[in-house]
Amino acid sequence: MSGIVLLSGGLDSTVAMALYLEKHAVDLAITFDYGQRANEQEISAARNLAEYYHIPHKVVSLPFLQEQTFSALVNRSEELPLLEFRELDDLEGQAQKSARQVWVPNRNGLFLNIAAVYAENMGEQAVLITGFNSEEAATFPDNSLEFMAAINRCFTFSTQNHVTVVSETSILTKREIVREGLRLHVPFEYIWSCYESGERICGQCESCQRLKRALLANEADRLVTQLFGSV
Repeated sequence: MSGIVLLSGGLDSTVAMALYLEKHAVDLAITFDYGQRANEQEISAARNLAEYYHIPHKVVSLPFLQEQTFSALVNRSEELPLLEFRELDDLEGQAQKSARQVWVPNRNGLFLNIAAVYAENMGEQAVLITGFNSEEAATFPDNSLEFMAAINRCFTFSTQNHVTVVSETSILTKREIVREGLRLHVPFEYIWSCYESGERICGQCESCQRLKRALLANEADRLVTQLFGSV
């Protein structure tokens, strides 16, 4: 079985990869550069993680996606949404608004279809490993089990070897993902789970807040201090 991980360098894809590696090998890690604010940090994180796990790493550039994306995740003239812990679960309000502000058109659908080209060339039983999660699936439908089922059905028509998408984290919350990462001794110091670019993660964007909340829920105060500078 051949495995390709879509590795953004963030929490979910890293832990999904580590969980998959418990039972199977991963042959390639792919990171996409579509002009996102943190593209350099994400690529560096993914490269370090791939090296740590001894996996070949490839960066795929998608300049056209940058041209077609007007959200704050790419457009640096737009302010990134900032959420407090209590707003992360406000699915009809602030969390939904935040998701709209950082939405990238058909991002996961595009990434998976591109990765499927590499996977089909790997031969029989090719698998794409993704870091979907149940927490963000509530506001990002392309993180959901329904999306994964739909694209797997699509691949039965569009790939000769029926490439399959799997996600060991798809039914987990961020808290549960961090718990699994701690169990597997994932090198959290390499991870970049932040929408912003900078010398260190910003600690204020939605992605940072979800990571911080999950770390605190697992009593990983040392990691919070290491990553964010304070508890």
